Amino acid sequence: MRPGSTLYVAGAGPVGLACAASAKLLGAACVIVGDMIPERLAQARSFGCETVDVSVGPIADQIHAILGVPEVDAAVDCVGFEARGCGHAAHQEVPAQVLNDCMTVARAGGSIGIPGLYVTSDPGAKDEAAQHGNLSVRLGLGWSKSNTFYTGQCPVMKYHRELMMAILYDKVQIADAVNAKVISLDDAPKGYQNFDQGAPTKFVIDPHNATGSRVAL
Repeated sequence: MRPGSTLYVAGAGPVGLACAASAKLLGAACVIVGDMIPERLAQARSFGCETVDVSVGPIADQIHAILGVPEVDAAVDCVGFEARGCGHAAHQEVPAQVLNDCMTVARAGGSIGIPGLYVTSDPGAKDEAAQHGNLSVRLGLGWSKSNTFYTGQCPVMKYHRELMMAILYDKVQIADAVNAKVISLDDAPKGYQNFDQGAPTKFVIDPHNATGSRVAL
């Protein structure tokens, strides 16, 4: 994406929230974040993002209500292989849901970023194909729209200095965006439990109290 772009971010966990904050730092005209947990959507709105509730129904319809068109310039999958469906299927595992959503809402010639984790095998998946990392992706749709795909682990070392400077000079408030909370090592199990239940929080484990600040869980 470039300054003035419209962006859809799938997932309002810490990765999705950091993605949304980064997009705003890069000059996005409108950042739309999708999730099904109200508290996480509220966290995205807290720093100026628009939101869509994927449990309500089709994402394209909700994007249309925001932008006046059902498509965006770029979409980012910050969910990965453990995705759930939309609407009536919101609480069912649909591993390819977000990938297909991104191809649906990305405009012709648009870009799709995939930092969300996908695996070569998932023994707990609901069908045999997904257990071997094979997903029913609408590749023909992405091909017909000439979408560009970027996928794989984020090259952290490529960006970390510029991001550090942006944080130090108050160009981005990333801790606020992801609602970072510092906890002790003893509180780590509770932190994982809260996160698994959808807490709109990035828990940072500080075993030696190096930051001098902790929150009780």
